[in-house]
Amino acid sequence: MTNIRSIAKLAGVSVSTVSRVLNEHPYVKEEKRQKVLEAVEQLNYIKNANAVHLSKGKTYSIGVVLPYLNLPYFGEILQGIAGEALKHGYHLQLFQTNYDRGAELDAFHRMQMKEVDGLILTSRSNSLDVLAPFIGPNVVFCENVYDPTYKKVFINHYEGIRNGLKYLYSKGHSRIGLCLNRTFGTNSEERIRGFYDSSEAAGHPVREEWIFNDCYHLQDGREVVKAWEQKKEKPSALIVTSDQVSAGMVTEAGKRGIRIPDDLAILSFDNHPIADAMDITSFEVPIRKVGEESFKLFLENGNPQPVLLETTLLERGTV
Repeated sequence: MTNIRSIAKLAGVSVSTVSRVLNEHPYVKEEKRQKVLEAVEQLNYIKNANAVHLSKGKTYSIGVVLPYLNLPYFGEILQGIAGEALKHGYHLQLFQTNYDRGAELDAFHRMQMKEVDGLILTSRSNSLDVLAPFIGPNVVFCENVYDPTYKKVFINHYEGIRNGLKYLYSKGHSRIGLCLNRTFGTNSEERIRGFYDSSEAAGHPVREEWIFNDCYHLQDGREVVKAWEQKKEKPSALIVTSDQVSAGMVTEAGKRGIRIPDDLAILSFDNHPIADAMDITSFEVPIRKVGEESFKLFLENGNPQPVLLETTLLERGTV
């Protein structure tokens, strides 16, 4: 394997001269620089990027931990991170976990091995106790983790759900269900807490059979409508935490002659373009902004303030 000693021997210069040329040091005589470059080309030498990174103390690579690549929610966060990373000369290394705890920990081990300069966690499956030994100022969470020393940017999911319920109450709904991606994880737990707190405050008991879990895709929305149709006692409205799921619900309802919003009102979250295309009432969630702010936090030194982002209701035709 070619190394700088081989180049130095062929070019008839010292190893230090080769090093200065490869690292673009300005103080090298042009004659010697040309000899080194000719030797590099002749030997087909490729500079070891890891060695350069180690010498500079940075890889200019940021790791992004995300459960899935094919969900618009995480795609939008990724777009936000990528845009800011490009501005600052960083590239991304993606760690798709499928919520596998071992895969998530592998990303932290890669960071320990200096393969990346830091990590942004768009979502996680391990507890903070498990991750605590690895967390430092180069780790950013896209959730409201409760340790004040951790860097975090998050959407106010608690108030978003409460505002959604208030809106549905104002439209005459009291029998309201909830469709979630999952029941664990800080963001989901905040949504559930907001749902229960608002329902209790309004005097409407929560019906556990009206809470649907594992809802990610269009097909999941179709299955929710099928399950809803089979229930003897049905909610008159559903809060759905994904426009993709809501789109599946609207499509399936149309096939089955279920009138939206007369038979079933749907209040969605994210305001993905599909919500506008299908006239779905949705809360705009600044997902891309989460990505942008998370990268900015990564760059900040010290203990920066957490970034809190709010949701905005866009009224359309499903409520």
